[in-house]
Amino acid sequence: MGVEAFGIEKEFLKDLLTQVDRGEAQLPEFQRGWVWPDRNIASLISSISLGYPAGTVMMLKHGGEVRFKVRPVEGATAEAPPDRLILDGQQRLTSLYQALFRGKPVETQDVRGKAVRGWFYIDMRRALLDEADREEAIVLVPDTKVRVDFRGQPVLDLSTPEHEYRAQMFPCTALFSPMEWMFGFVQHDPERHAESLALWGRFQEKVVKRFDQYQMPVIELGRSTPRQAVCQVFEKVNTGGVTLTVFELLTATFAADNFDLREDWDRQRGRGPTASTACSARSPTPTSCKR
Repeated sequence: MGVEAFGIEKEFLKDLLTQVDRGEAQLPEFQRGWVWPDRNIASLISSISLGYPAGTVMMLKHGGEVRFKVRPVEGATAEAPPDRLILDGQQRLTSLYQALFRGKPVETQDVRGKAVRGWFYIDMRRALLDEADREEAIVLVPDTKVRVDFRGQPVLDLSTPEHEYRAQMFPCTALFSPMEWMFGFVQHDPERHAESLALWGRFQEKVVKRFDQYQMPVIELGRSTPRQAVCQVFEKVNTGGVTLTVFELLTATFAADNFDLREDWDRQRGRGPTASTACSARSPTPTSCKR
């Protein structure tokens, strides 16, 4: 595998998420599921809002001799085979797709591992106070868009656009198409029109614009990349972050031969007693059970 077998280019984040949404960029089936908690997602959104690097994405051009079973990114649909597969960057792209692009509540977990479902918002004024604390301005609100205290009393109600405007809480789902929300925000209170317009101008310049302009480096492996190289690259790029187990790496290796080790393992386990249990039940040392 020579250097000519891959290339690296910067691609706009919006274009990458559009590819995910259309199923043009999918996952090889051997990739583990999406596991990022809400604060990891908030931290990633914060980094992009500040224009900070958020790592590199690695893709494999799909359609070569090595055939992998594929699946869409969580929440996306696919009606046709993908153009490329995501080898590295799954957690980041899935998090951003769920929080910014999909238009539905994000199903994630909190720091304690408890399942949560909600929408990400940016506190406009807090986001502009101090860039060092930008992450604290990004919050997850329950899927009802109403946050309550321990008595069940509402402490934050964002259930309508008008409530969002009054609270000055910007929905992350509007980051790539902000104009409708902006018009509603600057016009919702005629007596404070100038103040709202000024706040939006600063927020759009310091936060919203950065998402539209944000680019991520993408390394793309060509269709002719051999099976051994794909599996070795996958192993190397997944040794950090969410570490893969030996079983997951073996699953990736066998997947290149169109064999789903995980699926086969689950099927074999579902047949009944394990081989060792069945053997011991028949005889102490049956010849058929020797390995």
